[in-house]
Amino acid sequence: GKWHMGVNCKSRHDHCHHPLNHGFDYFYGMPFTLLNECEGTGDPELAKTLQDTYWLYTQMIILAIFTLLIGKLAKLFSVKWKIIVCLAICGLLYFISWFSSYGLTKYWNCILMRNHDITEQPMKLEKTTPNMLKESVSFIERNKHRPFLLFVSLLHVHTPLITMKKFQGRSKHGPYGDNVEEMDWIVGKWLLVAIDKEGLKNDTFIYFASDHGGSLEAHSGSVQLGGWNGIYKGGKGMGGWEGGIRVPGIVRWPGVVPAGAVIHEPTSLMDIFPTVVHMAGGALPENRVIDGRSLLPLLQGTVQYSGHEFMFHYCGAFLHAVRWHQKDSDTIWKAHYATPVFQPEASGACFERGICPCFGDGVTQHDPPLLFDLSKDPSETNPLSADTEPLFNTVIRRIGEAVEEHHQTLTPVPQQLSPYNNLWKPWLQPCCGTFPFCWCDEENIKA
Repeated sequence: GKWHMGVNCKSRHDHCHHPLNHGFDYFYGMPFTLLNECEGTGDPELAKTLQDTYWLYTQMIILAIFTLLIGKLAKLFSVKWKIIVCLAICGLLYFISWFSSYGLTKYWNCILMRNHDITEQPMKLEKTTPNMLKESVSFIERNKHRPFLLFVSLLHVHTPLITMKKFQGRSKHGPYGDNVEEMDWIVGKWLLVAIDKEGLKNDTFIYFASDHGGSLEAHSGSVQLGGWNGIYKGGKGMGGWEGGIRVPGIVRWPGVVPAGAVIHEPTSLMDIFPTVVHMAGGALPENRVIDGRSLLPLLQGTVQYSGHEFMFHYCGAFLHAVRWHQKDSDTIWKAHYATPVFQPEASGACFERGICPCFGDGVTQHDPPLLFDLSKDPSETNPLSADTEPLFNTVIRRIGEAVEEHHQTLTPVPQQLSPYNNLWKPWLQPCCGTFPFCWCDEENIKA
């Protein structure tokens, strides 16, 4: 499925960030993220403001060139050919910058790979779900006689909402609901059935979860495309608000994990790594801080509370909030050091920007932090103060100490999201042909 962790470092073929260089033995899926450009309909997602700026400048330069050219040929005014040529070159450069970075997004970024080979460029979205299903089921069949780890990262409930015809219009919740129903069908009628069919049901730990809450800004007119977060404030990409980070997890392991149990303890997707190591009989690395905790004691009921006393919620490289789950207690405090500035103010989302920023004028810094008691106020509606909460100063001080301890465990690394790292680099572009002619359909040839 979707990788979206990078591919190349210095050349088109070094694959330094590829899944096969990070512990996986086999990969089939999309190395980048899913964008509206991949479907070719709707508004572009990739740096829309920058696209619009490039295109505006290109149009202005073209208009200036035509005005000068017509004026010179009609002898309305005198202008040197050198100036017209320079403007033409500038216009061409602007157009190339715009078109190569964004006009060809579908061809550059919407691709499928099998291991290191590109099989579709651009990918055919209507075939992607069936292809991924076949690959997943085939993987289970090939590895049924030995331990395996299958990580399926679906493209579902992510715009654009690519849904097969049999599920379109089925849900009362519109396109998003249709997409959820199709995802449910994929997991239940294909993946779980494949596990059961091979007699692996009682031997397989299955964990189903999401990586973030609903994207509130994803909409088309009055139609919500990014899901809903219920009573929880905020959504995807907002750092600390519950609506962006609180998601359910569903676990199945007959005979090991009790069926029908409901656990209300906070856990993290970082817990998957130590859980898998635990089940495989391995040992965690001791030369670094491992933030995750094995889920098995909690799932099997041998402990009552999560191993996470403190959880640190980041937006990019910026710490936005900290959760404190007091030991042997049901009380959960949340302190917000920074929160996004909603646009419009009372909307609960950043509709004008498209996505909430992590720093700068798009966030509000809080000193003292906003404090909520999530055990009583899960929707984070009523911030506490020293006047309304006797423990306010004690809680803020203890969370501050935890932040200092946490900062001491961090090792500075190069900024992954720097402007330079986000520039399109032609020499790193995955390409199945002779660059820039990157078009292929190995999937169709194989079929």
